[in-house]
Amino acid sequence: MTKKDTMTLEQQIQEDIKAAMKAKEAVALAAARAIKGEILLFKTAEGGSKEVTDADVLKMIQKLIKQRKESAEQYTAAGRQELADNELAEAAAMEKYLPKQLSVEEVKAKVAEIITQVGATSIKDMGKVMGAANKALAGQSDGRTISTVVKELLS
Repeated sequence: MTKKDTMTLEQQIQEDIKAAMKAKEAVALAAARAIKGEILLFKTAEGGSKEVTDADVLKMIQKLIKQRKESAEQYTAAGRQELADNELAEAAAMEKYLPKQLSVEEVKAKVAEIITQVGATSIKDMGKVMGAANKALAGQSDGRTISTVVKELLS
């Protein structure tokens, strides 16, 4: 087991900030610093637990990637492609921290298992299924994809 295997995601991000500074990689540095900023906000939030788990960090990274992609869409619509490209580059740099993303087929298979486990029979059970699916597929798929698949399988 290497040192990298025993590091928490937070420690890994801190190391990557140092590496990006040394290598003068502006995009990687901005992406890692954005994640670090989210972690600090989480730790200092009113009523926050002060302890950050890797699962918490994964949720933060997914949120940041979603924000970057939405911003890129808005920049593209406004004709500011250079800003959109920067947002997409940061999102790509952040994605390296996420586990391998599942294909839609893989998500369908997992959601079908979950539907069987919770005994869901109709669209009325969507909340139950979504709760279990979001936990089971944390970091491996985005909420929109999971929601679409759940609706499709329960309809």
